Amino acid sequence: MLKRTVLVVAAHPDDEVLGCGGTIALHLMNEDEVYILFMSDGVSSRIHINNGEIKKRKQNAINASSALGVENKPIFLEFLDNRMDQEALLDIVQPLEKIIYDIRPEVVYTHHIGDLNIDHQITHKAVMTACRPQPEFCVKEIYTFEVLSSTRWNSQTTMNIFTPNVFIDITKIWRKKTNALFCYKNELREFPHARSYKGVEALANYRGVSVGVEYAEAFQLERKIKHAS
Repeated sequence: MLKRTVLVVAAHPDDEVLGCGGTIALHLMNEDEVYILFMSDGVSSRIHINNGEIKKRKQNAINASSALGVENKPIFLEFLDNRMDQEALLDIVQPLEKIIYDIRPEVVYTHHIGDLNIDHQITHKAVMTACRPQPEFCVKEIYTFEVLSSTRWNSQTTMNIFTPNVFIDITKIWRKKTNALFCYKNELREFPHARSYKGVEALANYRGVSVGVEYAEAFQLERKIKHAS
């Protein structure tokens, strides 16, 4: 199997593990090259926050990446948390385009357009804009993932509903996902909050039994280009 370059574009540190941590680990098992890009710091919108907390969240992201086995250092664009709607879309797209041009990923994972969190929505729009299907463009596959406490918290209109049509069996590497998840233990809540360990496990079980496996991650395919061999 040919090695592929994979880019995960997450709005905040921890979204990458919640949305596709197991899938990242599987790509690495297949010897694919994986890059993780964070658009925002994830904490600067909170009351009484300080630079120490921002640095801590960044270090958590580095630790989680290492727990999954990613060799490339995470990329941080450092937009302000929950304020990405204050930026012109072009100013978000351009640095993302540069990174895509530099690393030339074939596969991209990012947020679903219907998430409640505004940074998730804008990250999705930026990715789809940066990945316009131009001739000879490197990106051949785009998948959107779900994030607990965002994907199902928005109004459930036809546009907002996450409708997965790709399921990845992560049963064999479930422990890798949880090890990475606990790098963000300060972001986890007590059950029955959606963003609790039990909540994460329940979603993985639900997605798994939907396709006959123990644990799975679900994605909505946005685009897949397959050329004749």
